[in-house]
Amino acid sequence: MSALTPTRTASTSPATRIRRRPIPIGKMIAWAALLVVMLVSLFPFYWMLRTALSTNADLPTGAGNLLPVGLSISSFERVLGITQPTGTGGSTASLNFWLYLRNSIITSTLITAGQVFFSAMAAYAFARLRWPGREQAFFIFLTALMIPPIFITLPNFILIKNLGLLNTYAAIVLPYFFMTPFAIFFLRQFFLGISREVEESAMLDGAGHARIFFRLILPMSRTPILTLAMLTYITAWSDYFWPLLVGSDDNVRVLTVALGIFQAQTPQTGPDWSGLMAATLIAALPILILFLVIGRKVVENIGYSGIK
Repeated sequence: MSALTPTRTASTSPATRIRRRPIPIGKMIAWAALLVVMLVSLFPFYWMLRTALSTNADLPTGAGNLLPVGLSISSFERVLGITQPTGTGGSTASLNFWLYLRNSIITSTLITAGQVFFSAMAAYAFARLRWPGREQAFFIFLTALMIPPIFITLPNFILIKNLGLLNTYAAIVLPYFFMTPFAIFFLRQFFLGISREVEESAMLDGAGHARIFFRLILPMSRTPILTLAMLTYITAWSDYFWPLLVGSDDNVRVLTVALGIFQAQTPQTGPDWSGLMAATLIAALPILILFLVIGRKVVENIGYSGIK
C-alpha cells in the first residue's frame, strides 16, 4: 500500500488569506486635521503654564522660548499666599486668592441652583399645564433672547442700588437667580418629549402636579438638568462685567474681577504676568473638575429617553 501524503498549498494558509486593509487617505487626513485643531486649542493653556512657571524678570529676555524661562514656582506660592510679594521678579502685587475663590464659589453655586430650579418649574408649566395665554407668554420669553444683555444692565443696576444691595452677594446673584429664557426653552423642549402616559398613570394614582414634577419629571430629566447646571455654572463663574459693577467691595469681589484688578496693579517694571497666569490656571481648576465629573454623566446618559 502506498501512503498518500497531502500536499500543502500556500493559497489555503489562513495567514495568507488575512490581509491588512490599507488605511483610507481621507481618514488619515481627518485624523491629522483633528490633531492640529487639538494642538491649536491646547496651546494657549500650555502657554499660560509656561508663563506661570517663569519669572517676571526673565520673561522679556525669553519671549520666544517655548520652555519656561527661569523655571520657578514662586508665582503659584505668591498667589496662594504661601509667600508674600517682595518685588522679586518685578512684582509687588498681592492677591487674596482664597477669599475671592470663596466668593466665586458662593455666587456661582447660588446662581446655578436658583436658575436651574426655577427654570425647571417654569418649563414644566409651559410644557404641561394648560392656562390662558400660555403660548403668548412663551413667545415673550423667546423674544427676550434677542435682547442684548447690555441693554438691561443699567436698569438692573439702578434697581439694585435703590434696594440698597450694592456690595452684597444678593446684588450679584439676583439678576440671574430665578430664570432665563434660554434655560426655560432648553428644559421645555425636553419636557415635551416625555410621554404623557407616565403622567396620566401618576394622576390616576392620585398624584398632583407638584408631586409629578418633583417625584417623576425631575428624576427623568436628569441629563438635561445636569447639562444646564454645567453651562450655568461655567457662565456664572466667568462673568465679569456685572460683578464688577455691583461687587467692588473686597468681601464680595469674585475671582474674575480680582484677576483684572491684579493685572492693573502695575509696578515700575510691569504687570505680574507670571502671577496672573498662575492665578488664572488655578481659577480654571474648579471648572475643569466640574466638567470631568458632570460631563461624563451627561455623556453616559445622553441616550436617556425619559422612560426606563
